[in-house]
Amino acid sequence: MVTFNGKTYECPLEMTIDLIGGKWKVLLLWHLSKGPLRFNELSRIFPHLSTKMLTQQLRDLERDGLVHRNIYPQVPPKVEYTLTDLGHSMMPILQEMNRWGTSHINTQIPQSDQ
Repeated sequence: MVTFNGKTYECPLEMTIDLIGGKWKVLLLWHLSKGPLRFNELSRIFPHLSTKMLTQQLRDLERDGLVHRNIYPQVPPKVEYTLTDLGHSMMPILQEMNRWGTSHINTQIPQSDQ
């Protein structure tokens, strides 16, 4: 058993999948690894991601310590999202996932005879 942020998991892999699971979290982490981004910049990168879902995914990543929300005291307010050290520690995993995808993107899976 593993406990992280008050949640208990059967194993570290289950914890990792929970932290980065879903359609958008890995992609958000990938783009944030290139540098700070504002909410509207992320919205433009992911035009099919609703504002509500983007907000929720960023909050989840922030709650889990992977993303930091930087609020600058100015008018109009400026907010940037950056990776934390924990978020940066995910990059070797995401880079390997990217390499695997690049290697297999053109692989044809045979149709089953059913």
